[in-house]
Amino acid sequence: MVGIMVSLAQNIRSAELPPKAETKEERDARMAWWREARFGMFIHWGVYSVPAGTWQGKEIPGIGEWIMNTAKIPVADYRNFAKQFNPVKYDPDAWVRLAKEAGMKYIVITSKHHDGFALFDSKVTDWDAVDATPYGKDLLKPLAEACRKHGIRLGFYYSQAQDWNNPGGAAYGGHWDKAQDGSMDDYVRKIAAPQVKEILSNYGDIAVLWWDTPVDMTREQVQLLASLTKLQPRIITNNRLGNGIPGDTETPEQFIPATGFPGRDWETCMTMNDTWGYKSYDNNWKSTETLVRNLIDIASKGGNYLLNVGPTSEGLIPQPSVERLTEVGKWMKINGDAIYGTTPGPFKRLAFGRSTRKDGKLYLHVFAWPRDGKLNVPLTNNATKAYLLADPQKALMCISTEDSLEIQVPVDAPDKIASVVVLEIEGDPKVAQVIIRPQDDESIHLKASDAEIIGQTLTIEEYDGIPSLGYWTNPDDYVEWTVDNRHPGEYEIELDYALDPRSEGSRYRIECADQKIEGTLAATKSWMDFTTAKAGAIKIEKTGAVSIRLRAVEKPGEGVMDLRAIVLRSITPAAPVENPRR
Repeated sequence: MVGIMVSLAQNIRSAELPPKAETKEERDARMAWWREARFGMFIHWGVYSVPAGTWQGKEIPGIGEWIMNTAKIPVADYRNFAKQFNPVKYDPDAWVRLAKEAGMKYIVITSKHHDGFALFDSKVTDWDAVDATPYGKDLLKPLAEACRKHGIRLGFYYSQAQDWNNPGGAAYGGHWDKAQDGSMDDYVRKIAAPQVKEILSNYGDIAVLWWDTPVDMTREQVQLLASLTKLQPRIITNNRLGNGIPGDTETPEQFIPATGFPGRDWETCMTMNDTWGYKSYDNNWKSTETLVRNLIDIASKGGNYLLNVGPTSEGLIPQPSVERLTEVGKWMKINGDAIYGTTPGPFKRLAFGRSTRKDGKLYLHVFAWPRDGKLNVPLTNNATKAYLLADPQKALMCISTEDSLEIQVPVDAPDKIASVVVLEIEGDPKVAQVIIRPQDDESIHLKASDAEIIGQTLTIEEYDGIPSLGYWTNPDDYVEWTVDNRHPGEYEIELDYALDPRSEGSRYRIECADQKIEGTLAATKSWMDFTTAKAGAIKIEKTGAVSIRLRAVEKPGEGVMDLRAIVLRSITPAAPVENPRR
């Protein structure tokens, strides 16, 4: 212990020195494997898997690993759960093989979560897997060995500030048990910093250090922890250490940002059901289709997908997770080239799906397969080659039109979740602007799939196979359409939307030229219950390209709205067409 504290004192002094500047080339080399990987496994595992969401006979709401905080379980009572944590069915080799078969390239596991329980043999506390459980073994060492054996990189999650068991650790909402009281500085110096040193020293090469929730930390405490990463010079850290330290990656949680983080490495972490840590009664599993399309969506925006599993107290990954990862792996075996090492495609939005890019090839991930066998890509380039990734030997015919490239594809989709068309073109991509043209009855349909999204939270999702704009949690985000107007006059506006009752009263504004129309939305039954409502009328006097925007004015609840479409219906009689033969 004395040696550890002397070493930590030296580390904090070195942390106060200006860090050595890293060149772009050095950073790119350090981040190269991570940018190639695109897909990883998050593992939330600990003592919380024993109560599995239940305390004193009651189902506790919220995520499983937060049960101690949510139910305000006293420290002594919570520690008793460790006596039942006996993962005799833990097979780290099987876990790693599952990740590899799913197409994942790295694993990040909770070495210590907010309940303070360490999965490793920590020398600074007995609140760990070796000293507090009947299992009595370090859980990280065999996982590290299995990762090395199968060529999977290993990372550690560490909750550096929140600790609900070790005295002095922080807690959202404050302490609820006197046993938690103590000095935060003592906690960081005697528990957090030594444990970070342990996980960075005892398990070989560590690829990622995933910090979490930097509540109540001082600049000095953060610097002390940051200094320890020198033990692994090539390690990648996230942006959750605190005190303005950006780390290497942004970490959106449980959502996919509409435009990613241009110029910044990022990683969406997400659960397969509604919880990170195991809950015995959470069966709200995402479908394989959702998981695959999430992976595609994230890769198309330049990010990584860190997909979570929450093992049981026996050491088993729940079977629904195993089944879904196996199915994702089948898709990746055929289509992985369109994910690994790719960068975003050139399109802001594709009506049929998403796109990625690598080695001069465009990968078109088609969710909505064209029934007429014609895949229209908004490019003005000539194609040199096109084929299905599932059948690369069979060339597809391409035809250039005025504002798109038409690829003739089989009538039936090769994959019901997402089929990948590989396209090679002449020169750099020249993207044609998406222009909305009036219907035969002069109505104008502004579909969610055709919108240009400006912002970070708004994204496209599907209900009943129909795209909608959702996750509109940031009122500064907005959407825009460009219309090729051929019929100047007055139009009545209809919104096809859904609004959960918890967001009743959401206000919006529609803008066209110098006109602005504001309105308040009535709630529907849920975010999946769509209805149509009149929104007033506007005059469009200009012909040609006209921009129409939809903005938020007020968001009293969790979201502005989910929107399928805005429809403009002409209420001005069409001008008579002169007979060209006269």
